[in-house]
Amino acid sequence: MAIFRHNTSGDLDGFVAHLDQQVLGGSVSASREASYDESLADARMVVRVYERFSGFSGSRVSLNVSVLEAGGELAICAVTSGGSRAMFFKMDTVGEGSFMTKAQAAITSYSG
Repeated sequence: MAIFRHNTSGDLDGFVAHLDQQVLGGSVSASREASYDESLADARMVVRVYERFSGFSGSRVSLNVSVLEAGGELAICAVTSGGSRAMFFKMDTVGEGSFMTKAQAAITSYSG
């Protein structure tokens, strides 16, 4: 499992559209598996879960991106998981690492 945190400012809807375009356009096997949006007072939160096939491990890896927006500020947390075929511990994390590298590039390239 890999975790990446990033803070920036901008429009939450614009960020999510950018994230979708970058993640889904970055791999022919990428898909958005789940979405969740919530508002509470002046804050908004979105959660996006993506998956893609990892050729290295021969399995699917997932990327969960949670974004909290308050007052034009965005707090972003990305978490990858999966990609190992071992039963009791992870033998490889190459697929996760590759997906996280793409996620980091997508997140940090947003200019809102």
